[in-house]
Amino acid sequence: MKFERAYSLKEIATLLDSPFQGDENLQITGINEIHKIESGEIVFVDHQKYYKKALESAADVILIDQEVEIPEGKGIIICESPFDAFNLITTHFSPDTPWTSPIGNQFEVGENTAIYPTAVIGHNVTIGDNCIIHSGAVIGDHSIIKDNVIVGPNSVIGHYAFYYKKKPDGYNRMHTCGRTILEDNVEIGALTTIDRGVTGDTIIGAGTKIDNQVHVGHDTVVGQNCLFAANVGIAGCVVIKNNVTLWGQVGVVSDITINNNVTVLGQSGVGMDLAEGKTYFGSPCGEARAKFKELAAFKRLPSIIENL
Repeated sequence: MKFERAYSLKEIATLLDSPFQGDENLQITGINEIHKIESGEIVFVDHQKYYKKALESAADVILIDQEVEIPEGKGIIICESPFDAFNLITTHFSPDTPWTSPIGNQFEVGENTAIYPTAVIGHNVTIGDNCIIHSGAVIGDHSIIKDNVIVGPNSVIGHYAFYYKKKPDGYNRMHTCGRTILEDNVEIGALTTIDRGVTGDTIIGAGTKIDNQVHVGHDTVVGQNCLFAANVGIAGCVVIKNNVTLWGQVGVVSDITINNNVTVLGQSGVGMDLAEGKTYFGSPCGEARAKFKELAAFKRLPSIIENL
């Protein structure tokens, strides 16, 4: 998430009422998660295992729970709970605004776009030309829907990210302040859900078609001309490149990349990066030909055992 203006390290530390180290005039332009971080932004870290990764990332300011040696040109803000401090900053700069009408504030819509009865649209939403938003659809805050897009009945575009911190008294949700972007010629089926980015963008690339009852998690980036069949479930922070086909009931874990021109056959479980141009099957999935050979060999096991 980018701020409307740059803030100094001292200003952010004052907002948090926390001590800091580094140049008090260091300029901060935004805040982001580690996998989306850019120069000039804030990131948080609350486990020693990830200190090095955060300190060596592109972030200029790190919210951290103890004093550490600071790389040149960076700053730290020392917080009892970096997760809570991160939430305080994002909530301060991007607070939730309740919905009091079917269409929120700062809504823009293009020409020849049809918004059917009972569709609900949040704040800061842009919808392009020649789109159809079917009845019962919910378009959440900070969504961008480009031209020639169809959103099916009762689908939800831009719900909260499923991101929680476990605490002794339960789970605390990370405040969602990212966006959801549907590019040109995207089609979304009925009862499909696409979550907003936590601080970045969830993107569905141009020409991609998504069936009914599909879920796409926060900060996932889908390329162009992909095809996802019913009941596909994609976790957060996945990168899916161009011309990828996921057949029915495929499940995809977080933080992996599916490369160009991949096909994953139905009911497969994807738990690793997938190489370009191949067909995969199984759970955990592997190259389809090898998996089918494994199945054929497994079927022969009873007769092999009998003859031992």
